[in-house]
Amino acid sequence: MLLLGIDVGTSSIKVSVVDAANSSILATAQYPDTESEILTLKHGWAEQSPDMWWEHVQKAVARCNVNNNYNPKDIAAIGIAYQMHGLVIIDEDGNSLRNSIIWCDSRAVETGDAALAAIGTEHALEHLLNSPGNFTASKLAWVKANEPEVYAKIAKVMLPGDYIAFKLTGEVTTSISALSEGIFWDFKENELSKDVMNHYGFDERVIPIINPVFSIHGHLSNPVATLLGLKAGIPVSYKSGDQPNNALSLNVTEPGEVAATAGTSGVIYGVTDKLFCDPQSRVNTFAHVNHSIEKQRLGVLLCINGTGSMNRWTKTLAGSDLNYPQMNQAAAAVPPGSEGLSVLPFGNGAERMLNNKIAGAHLRNIDLNLHTSGHIFRAVQEGIAFSFRYGLDILRENGMQPSIIRAGLSNLFLSEVFTQSFVDITGVPVELHESDGSYGAAIGAGIGAGIYTSAGDAFSYKKPLKTVEPSSVSLEDYYQDWKKLLVVQLAN
Repeated sequence: MLLLGIDVGTSSIKVSVVDAANSSILATAQYPDTESEILTLKHGWAEQSPDMWWEHVQKAVARCNVNNNYNPKDIAAIGIAYQMHGLVIIDEDGNSLRNSIIWCDSRAVETGDAALAAIGTEHALEHLLNSPGNFTASKLAWVKANEPEVYAKIAKVMLPGDYIAFKLTGEVTTSISALSEGIFWDFKENELSKDVMNHYGFDERVIPIINPVFSIHGHLSNPVATLLGLKAGIPVSYKSGDQPNNALSLNVTEPGEVAATAGTSGVIYGVTDKLFCDPQSRVNTFAHVNHSIEKQRLGVLLCINGTGSMNRWTKTLAGSDLNYPQMNQAAAAVPPGSEGLSVLPFGNGAERMLNNKIAGAHLRNIDLNLHTSGHIFRAVQEGIAFSFRYGLDILRENGMQPSIIRAGLSNLFLSEVFTQSFVDITGVPVELHESDGSYGAAIGAGIGAGIYTSAGDAFSYKKPLKTVEPSSVSLEDYYQDWKKLLVVQLAN
């Protein structure tokens, strides 16, 4: 029995086919080969077309199917992971009304701040576990205020994964986890937030049917099955935001377990069974994939927008002939501390852990007679690792003390320089696994369809690839110098 996982990323769509008998990956593919465009119509804005995602899903599935390692008709369930916090709106005919306002868009910060003041900070944090901030509900409020003719046509409001599931099945559903990431959910009352809905003047009719994350969200329609070469009627049995899904893919589901990822954005994600909120909303709490009203499982998420995006920008600047392994090799030839060169990697919108400030990306202390491209590559990766340390200290302030962090061997964790810098500056070992978003989505599909009895059942075959321990190298002085630069920048 086979499972199809679809990961709707910012850079590309990735799909994997997993054999449920042993949780092994039979085939994987992504589309496009180059990174998908982010539309920035104004400074701080970020949009993508939902129909572009759907087109890329079709092409990624077609690429996977031509592997000939499996029979596409043997796929029994589909799971979806997706970039979090994006706003997708459709009309009565199911047409997307505008580009999605995606996760790193900053336009709704002031809208969310005004909502927090109106609802009351203490009350909002007690019920929502977050400020309304720059999340999906505030983005919808921005559309209502600035594009009333578009808002008037809205039939349903969705997250990116809800939209892809709708295109597959024709059915519109959501989950408590999805609503919590959009800041629509009241954890204290265990219902759609009346505070948010009333403050913004939203009609509850725009909210889809609420299902558990692991459940049947619809069945593959006949036309789409023919289009994708799959069997009609198979269920979409799992939908999750990318970070809860990344945690699932690393078997991080129970209190005290912690995952990390360093793709376009960087995340540390820990699971707790307590209703948790940071007084400054620098980190956020959402319903985890296995959360229920009867058995709380919350994911505490620290997000850094400018991680892989900073590394990608550096690669582009260095020239198209240079690939990431070559950059990593050049970075490894430079000593720790990059001989005084420092990078603040915050050039991808407002950073929640910096109180929603746009700090910008900065390259500091350049010595024209000393520093080479290798120094820049290392300084970028160290700057990103320092950003993780800054964020982990916030989590530690709030009582989270990880003894080990699990991560997939992908993206920046493919770099020994970054991984060792991350471990040395945080002081926490990293356990690396073969894992990615599309794999986690496939496993989630198996759980949602009842093929696996639990996450533990699904991951019984999986072992870590390796564990990276702290070395004898101290980066603390370099980090403190970096932190001083950040403090100065935030004060400007």
